[in-house]
Amino acid sequence: MAKNSKLKWNRKHLLGIRDLSAGEIEFILDTAEGFAEISTRSIKKAPPLRGKVVVNMFFEDSTRTRLSFTLAASRLSADIIDFTKKASSVSTGETLIDTARNIEALGIDIVVIRHNAGGAPKLLSRNINACVINAGDGFNEHPTQALLDVYTIRQAKGSLKGLKIGIVGDIAHSRVARSDIWAMTKLGAEVTLIGPPTLMPSCVDRLPVNVCYKLDDVIERLDVINMLRIQFERMGKQQFPSIREYSHFFGLNVERMKRAKGDIIVMHPGPINRGLEIESEVADGKNSVILKQVSNGLAVRMAVLFLVNQAAMREAKSRKK
Repeated sequence: MAKNSKLKWNRKHLLGIRDLSAGEIEFILDTAEGFAEISTRSIKKAPPLRGKVVVNMFFEDSTRTRLSFTLAASRLSADIIDFTKKASSVSTGETLIDTARNIEALGIDIVVIRHNAGGAPKLLSRNINACVINAGDGFNEHPTQALLDVYTIRQAKGSLKGLKIGIVGDIAHSRVARSDIWAMTKLGAEVTLIGPPTLMPSCVDRLPVNVCYKLDDVIERLDVINMLRIQFERMGKQQFPSIREYSHFFGLNVERMKRAKGDIIVMHPGPINRGLEIESEVADGKNSVILKQVSNGLAVRMAVLFLVNQAAMREAKSRKK
């Protein structure tokens, strides 16, 4: 399904974007293009994962990502188990590894995990035989969100090469921002992080990005603007003087959009704090691809599920030889 037939996907896990090559990222995006057509059929099903079992292990609340993975697995004809922390033995003290090993004993093939601890998916991948897909771990990464973001940009602009992309807001607490930075820069974009100094990560000087503390200084030059949610639940204390002041300096509103390029695309990973990060007129406006991100996430996650399963089957076949 991928255009780049010379490249084979050999990873049975997707743990992050940082370790992927540009070619591997493009391979996933090309594969996703092939799966996007399934959602346009009258019967929205394909057989690649028939007989396989996918478990969604979500230790943090999620709407878009969990439902997207569930629907993606269903479209590929897999059986699906939804796991929640509150209804599991984890609430009584069972470790992550013991929980996963017990679930694996039921015959699962792919684990999709979201966890509040950075590195949890990698730990899991070293202790079970099933494929592991990172659906967000702590402040570390959210690889499938980044993949759907660059897929959406490529769809709108044709390529990321040479594009000027601004990521605005709560960079410090955003695993989406970290994965986006790696995906976008590997594909040739110039990324600028925009926000107050208190919401920049301490490692920002080691990232392949520009940094700007005033949105008005750069908005006229941007081809893409990705607005991030302010994650109040992850802050020990509010890290800017007031919501009104943050919105005044960093919110994307109608007046600011008048200074932006006419073909700028506006993104947001959701959920949106309307009126804080972005005005409703902009979020729902002609430059917005926010809902497109959600629908594209389905094709991207179908591609990821398909590719890790293919790699696992090749690995199992080679062991039998």
